[in-house]
Amino acid sequence: MKYPEFFKQVKTIKLKDELSEFLGTFDNGIIEYTYPEIVKAAGHSCPTVAGAYMMCAKALEKLYPDSLPVRGQIKVEFKNSVDEGVTGVISNVISQISGATKETGFKGIAGQYIRHSLMDFNVDIEGLIRFTRIDTGKSVEVIYNPFIPPKPEMQGLMQKSISGQASDTEKDEFGKLWQARVEEILIDNFDNPEVVIFINRT
Repeated sequence: MKYPEFFKQVKTIKLKDELSEFLGTFDNGIIEYTYPEIVKAAGHSCPTVAGAYMMCAKALEKLYPDSLPVRGQIKVEFKNSVDEGVTGVISNVISQISGATKETGFKGIAGQYIRHSLMDFNVDIEGLIRFTRIDTGKSVEVIYNPFIPPKPEMQGLMQKSISGQASDTEKDEFGKLWQARVEEILIDNFDNPEVVIFINRT
C-alpha cells in the first residue's frame, strides 16, 4: 500500500486504553495511532481529516500534560449537529482516537469501560469542539483554522477531474496538489497556535 511519504512524518497520538489492557489486547493498554491508520479508516486524506487529527492531538496534550491520555475517559462535545457540514467526518476521526461515541459504543463490563454516551452534538459552547476529562472535569475548547490556501491551479484541475475531462497526468497532479496542502497543514503547522486555537481551558 503506497501513500504520500509525509504521512509517516506526522506526529503520532499515544494513549492508554484500560479496556485493551484488561482484555490483553495491547501490552499495558498502550495504543499509538498514526495518521495513515486514521486515513485508512476515513478512506481519504484531506484538510478536514487532518484538522480532526490535530484538534484531538492538541486537546489531549492540554488535558494530559504529564501523563498519557486515557482512551474512553474523554467526553467530546460538538457545537454543531452531526449532519452539519463536515462535523460527521470530524467526529468519526475523533471517536476512533478518543474512544468516545454517542450511542453505538461499547456498553461496558460490570459498569466499567463504557464508551457510549461520551459524545454529543448541538452543545452550547463557544468553540467548535469541547474535550473534557471525565476524572477531573478539566476541559478545553478548540476551533480549527486551516488558513493555508490551496494552490491556484488546483480548482481547475478539480473541476476537470470531477467532470471526467482530466487526463491521467492532470488527475495525478490534482492529487499531488491536494496532498501538498494537507502536508503543509500537518507537517509545517502542526504546532502552529493559529491553526488549532484554544478558546478556554478549565
